[in-house]
Amino acid sequence: MILEHPTKEKSKSLWNKCPACDQIIYKKDLEENFKICPKCRHYLRMNSRERIAMLVDEGPGGRPAFTEMDAHLISADPLEFDAKGKASYAAKTASERKKSGHFDAVICGEAEIGGIKTVLAVMDFEVMGGSMGSVVGEKITRAIERSMKTKAPLLIVSASGGARMQEGIFSLMQMAKTAAALARHHQAGILSICLLCDPTTGGVTASYATLGDILIAEPKALVAFAGPRVIEQTIRQKLPEGFQQSEFLLQHGMVDCIVERKDLKAKIIHFLTVFGTQG
Repeated sequence: MILEHPTKEKSKSLWNKCPACDQIIYKKDLEENFKICPKCRHYLRMNSRERIAMLVDEGPGGRPAFTEMDAHLISADPLEFDAKGKASYAAKTASERKKSGHFDAVICGEAEIGGIKTVLAVMDFEVMGGSMGSVVGEKITRAIERSMKTKAPLLIVSASGGARMQEGIFSLMQMAKTAAALARHHQAGILSICLLCDPTTGGVTASYATLGDILIAEPKALVAFAGPRVIEQTIRQKLPEGFQQSEFLLQHGMVDCIVERKDLKAKIIHFLTVFGTQG
């Protein structure tokens, strides 16, 4: 089952506003349309629970066939980070746990997708911008190791602003740790699929998010290491239209395919069926 924190704050609003066209949309209609604006086709961001519900088979009682792992890992505060005039890192993480109902920015567990046992890791941009700290890196690594132990294929869903600055070098270390784990996973001959959602940036892009055997992206997703404004200011040149969007990356061989949200589960099942048993 998916962890639901007892103090989680639930939104009572019945409406959503599209950030692209400002259309006011009935929330139920938006959810039934996979959180895609019916007017302009803009992809609104999904949280981890919505992603799991969309991708995972239905289990007993109508809940997703998903068993969470390592749910209660909590980030420490190794740098005793305290931003001037703002909440300390410890206070920030406590607030995020209360708001989101999760202890950090990724949910990992074992699932069934199309009847195929799969190890699943789903990042949540709603939790500190999906930033990668020690807990995210550790949970991703444990998910990779669980996949190797059970011989089940691995699916990582990324949506992140990058490494978590409040943990400094401890956050950056997770890039090497997760990359090394995926290298061992690849050597073991087990399938890994990475789904890149908007946005996937920074140290997450430079590590596990782009190291899968198959890279899938959603339409118009921002996938980058540094943001376009940072690059333009550094090189003092105007970037090409659509630079760092998934369509540009597909054109230049950086991802394998772009899949509409409504077709994602079927496409992932196809890959799991064709390649997932090749151990």
